[in-house]
Amino acid sequence: MRRGTHGGRRVSDPAVPAAAGGIAAQNEAPARAGLVLGSLIIVAAVANLNLAVANVALPDIARAFDSSQTTLNLIAVGYSLGLAASVLYFGALGDRYGRKMMLVLGMVLSIPACLLAAWAPSDEVLFLARVLGGLSAGMAYPTTLALITALWAGKGRTKAIALWSGIGGAISSLGPLLAGGLLEHFWWGSVFLVTLPLAGVALLLAIMFVPGHVNEGTDPVDNLGGILSVVLVAALVLAINFAAVPNQGALTLGLAAIAVAGLGAFLLRERRAPNPLYDLRVAGRRVFWVAACAGVIVFGTLMGAMFIGQQFLQNVLGYSTLEAGASILPAAACMVLVAPRSAKLVEAYGARLTLLVGYVFCLAGFAVMLLLWDDGIPYWKVALAYMCVGIGVGFAGTPASHSLTGSVPVTRAGMASGTADLQRDLGGAIMQSILGALLTAGYAAAVTAAIATSPEANDISESVESQLTKSFAGAEEIAKQYPQYSDAIVAGAKQSFLDGADWAYTAGIVAIILGGTVVFFLFPRRDEEKRLLAEYHAEDTSAAPEHTSLDGA
Repeated sequence: MRRGTHGGRRVSDPAVPAAAGGIAAQNEAPARAGLVLGSLIIVAAVANLNLAVANVALPDIARAFDSSQTTLNLIAVGYSLGLAASVLYFGALGDRYGRKMMLVLGMVLSIPACLLAAWAPSDEVLFLARVLGGLSAGMAYPTTLALITALWAGKGRTKAIALWSGIGGAISSLGPLLAGGLLEHFWWGSVFLVTLPLAGVALLLAIMFVPGHVNEGTDPVDNLGGILSVVLVAALVLAINFAAVPNQGALTLGLAAIAVAGLGAFLLRERRAPNPLYDLRVAGRRVFWVAACAGVIVFGTLMGAMFIGQQFLQNVLGYSTLEAGASILPAAACMVLVAPRSAKLVEAYGARLTLLVGYVFCLAGFAVMLLLWDDGIPYWKVALAYMCVGIGVGFAGTPASHSLTGSVPVTRAGMASGTADLQRDLGGAIMQSILGALLTAGYAAAVTAAIATSPEANDISESVESQLTKSFAGAEEIAKQYPQYSDAIVAGAKQSFLDGADWAYTAGIVAIILGGTVVFFLFPRRDEEKRLLAEYHAEDTSAAPEHTSLDGA
């Protein structure tokens, strides 16, 4: 077949619908649509699983390396950090040089990243391995949604995004179950090997079934903008993580200053660049930016709930790793069941209502955590919270991604998919960082207060106090050293963890309320949304009058 370049876009697959302005003109799905979508979902599953497997292993990692709560937070957020920092840049590279190439490279790089994490000699190396794994996902994960945007149109695209979002979220929730099963029989590093067979299958399917060149641009990549985006996101996430660490004020302020300077430089660059990495004109569209903000909160709540919940279940309720992993199954089941209905709701009533329904359920989930999660609670209270969050993400995930992809030109699919991935990854990184920092601060404050009021306060050395406030695992080690006080130390650590967790749940509730308020007042209703999308399409079509032809047609 002949490969042609028309209007700045390159097409080489006959299944690709002619598209402009983000709306395909002829077919709603490519040839072999099921195989193509299945391949893309499995590729995304590698990233989704890797995002979640570390959480259930955190207590074991803490005992293996005597890690502080801050280090555990960094290990948990490392994968999201690498992914969130790189998706915009890698998405642009895929738009220019080939999305399939980026997808394959990401799958290949994920293999050594998993191996390094599994056999990391220290928690510092483990953190770096997680970041490397996130970078590999940054190559592959945004490509999956970009290809869905380019290959599907209309209701077919809405359904494909619903399946991609719902199944992806469910697979992410299954990660802790698989990790918990491994930890029952193997060492902590085994959880990072769980995706290796899946990565091999995904690589093979991608090579066989994913089209090679689909509506890719020929304009040069804004490399400076890409580098600035990496620096900006990385500095922001790290600053949040170190904010609650004692004696790290200077580091936190330095990272925050880098993030602010990076944001200013990035915005200035994108305004002046002839071919910007991130088109601020498109990003300023109301449907686009409100959906982007809404998704950050939605997916952040899912990651935050899993991050705090796994530690609560093991540290406070005494669940085994397998039990803790299995406890998330209600969230996974609800996401899979709700996602197809979310697509129908979007088509019938618009994205705004569907997003708000999702927000209500996410809010209910965090309210259950704050009010009902305590020492000795029955499992149904745990399941209720996870069910609410799963239903909420199942409803809100589809409109958040659909509104992004529908409001950009198809040649900017990498920008839309990168933003959609930022919803998940930056949202997850920020929410995990904020909730983790509050958990750390709240736990340390509660332990310090308990020590100050203890009759034995004068007998507690500074080194013992430091170990007690370091993390729950640190308190467990002290309890082993002083068996006569073991019950009191563990009980105090549990209560301190609950106090810190309440800080985190409250922050989650505030974030959800703020996000829901933005959606309620600023996201357009169904008819206005359709009018705006048609307006965006007309604007993008007039800006690129030459349409792509297929095989000379």
